[in-house]
Amino acid sequence: FIDKMELNKDKSVLEIGVGTGRLAVHVAPLCGEFCGVDISSKTIERAKENLAELENVRLTCADFLSCEFGCVFDVVYSSLTFMHIKEKQKAVNKVAALLKDSGGFVLSIDKNQERFIDTGTRKIRIFPDIPEEIKTYIANSGLLLIEQYETEFAHIFVAIT
Repeated sequence: FIDKMELNKDKSVLEIGVGTGRLAVHVAPLCGEFCGVDISSKTIERAKENLAELENVRLTCADFLSCEFGCVFDVVYSSLTFMHIKEKQKAVNKVAALLKDSGGFVLSIDKNQERFIDTGTRKIRIFPDIPEEIKTYIANSGLLLIEQYETEFAHIFVAIT
C-alpha cells in the first residue's frame, strides 16, 4: 500500500482519516511534508503523541469535506476510512482538487459490507464502500485509475491526475 505512493523527500502527503497515526508513522519519515486530518479529537491527540518526534508533520482535527487545507499535495491517501464518509463522490472530487499535477491518490476500502461497526460499547453507523462505485467516483472526478487489487481485507485503488 505504502509503496504505491512512490514517496520521496520532495513530496507532500495528506492522509484522510489519520486516526492514531498507525500508517503515518511509516509514511511521514518518507516524505517532505505530511498532513493528517481526522474528525476525532481523541485520535488526533494520540496521533500527536505517536508522531511527536517527526518535524514534518501537521495534524488537523476536522471533517475532511469541510476542511480548508490552503495547499495542494503530491499524494493523498486514505486507508479503511471512506466507510465513514457518506458523500463519497464529493470526497473523491475534493481529493482530485487537492492533488498537484502528476499527483497520486491511493485508497483502501474495507471489504466489510455491514452498516454498523460494533465497538462493544456502541454501534457506529458506516456507509459501506462498493468497489464498482468507487471506480465510478474516481472516473467522475477526472482522476485516472491505474491499478486496482485486493488484499485479504481490502480493495486498493491507485489513481493519478
